[in-house]
Amino acid sequence: MVDSESAGREPVRRVIYFADPMCSWCWGFAPVIAAVHDMLGAWAPISPVMGGLRPGTINPMRDKDKAAVRHHWEAVHKETGQPFDFSLFDRDNFVYDTEPACRAVVAVRSVAPEQTLRYLHAVQRAFYAEGRDVTTAATLADIAGEFGIGAEAFADMFAAPDMAAATRADFKLTQSAGISGFPSVILQQADEFAPLTVGYRPFALLQPHLQAWMNAASAS
Repeated sequence: MVDSESAGREPVRRVIYFADPMCSWCWGFAPVIAAVHDMLGAWAPISPVMGGLRPGTINPMRDKDKAAVRHHWEAVHKETGQPFDFSLFDRDNFVYDTEPACRAVVAVRSVAPEQTLRYLHAVQRAFYAEGRDVTTAATLADIAGEFGIGAEAFADMFAAPDMAAATRADFKLTQSAGISGFPSVILQQADEFAPLTVGYRPFALLQPHLQAWMNAASAS
């Protein structure tokens, strides 16, 4: 999937997090991946990869589309307790294109990698809990401003062809890794990769596996 560090340096150890800002189960998983980050810290940083749930969608949501998505949101809320603003379903002509939000996360990652996970969560919160339209560059720039990234700088990055290419590279990596659903988490230790979860699982179920990973690394 990725190369390990060159000889003489510490091997790569990280948590690869495949997600999409407009994936409802990823929003449900946000407190879980935050808890993973709190547990592992710098020992194994979180490395978000944008999966591309519905990139390039061009058709507005129909009533049956809204009903299906609402059903998913209600299920996520019931399972995880994460808040949802259902006003999206009152809008006409909303196009559920997840590429812009993914590209925004990739853009922030390119200039402030340590802020990537927090920015991802902020975009999720804006969309799911606040009912904001995160398919627009203006909204995504406003959120980036919360992390010290100016509107003009963000706009330049967001519109750059190489940022669109970098976003497509994330989608390609997701596909080549065989990721079949979001959220998905893979633990990387040098050239070894082990799945932690495919789909939502509460932190209580993941914590023992993470502890075992830490113990095994310490013993090696």
